[in-house]
Amino acid sequence: MVAGAFSWVGDVFQWIGHLTDHLHDWSSNWWFLGLIFVIALLDSVIPVVPSETTVIIGGVAVATGDAKYGLILVIVAGATGAFIGDNIAYAIGRAFAPRFERRAARKEKFRRRLDWADQQIEERGGLLLITARFIPGGRTVLTLSSGITRQKRLWFVTWIAIATTIWATYAAGLARIVGEPFRDNHTAAFWVAFGTALSINVVIEAVRHFRHRGSAAERAAARASSAPAE
Repeated sequence: MVAGAFSWVGDVFQWIGHLTDHLHDWSSNWWFLGLIFVIALLDSVIPVVPSETTVIIGGVAVATGDAKYGLILVIVAGATGAFIGDNIAYAIGRAFAPRFERRAARKEKFRRRLDWADQQIEERGGLLLITARFIPGGRTVLTLSSGITRQKRLWFVTWIAIATTIWATYAAGLARIVGEPFRDNHTAAFWVAFGTALSINVVIEAVRHFRHRGSAAERAAARASSAPAE
């Protein structure tokens, strides 16, 4: 049974190796920039699509010297696709805003949640949009919420432009730098770049989580201290 499990794991890694080989072959073509654009766009609306992976692969292709394009084009393709996708998610949220508002008018608890989301986005929206860009799924929730709470479109477009540029530059640039020492082994270059990006994302999420817990504890302590004594 154990031997079968190890064999299965070996088969998975072998399949992943073949997949990265194919992606490497694809990434050497100009049309791979179009794939980066499309996947980055779709990932903003459907969070199961791995946009970081394709951007990283593009950066690795540049690092290994196999790409027919430069790093700046990888960044532009990823950032532009993500920017358009985030705006589509915002538009979807905006279209459903009246439905959410009608529900809020009927249910007090839902109204409080909607008001809380609106307040959080207004107070920390710019930073939240940048941070959420590095959290798969989180960015979709936040962009939809921005539309649902009817945040100003100019404000949203400005911050999304900043967030997507930072995100694409980070993913592609990191892959370019980390993948450089592995010019002769594109599979190793991809996994080192992908693992580094994943580790950094985990650290960002952990810091965000503990900061949120700390802020929640401070708010609870403040409410307790201001409560009238019995």
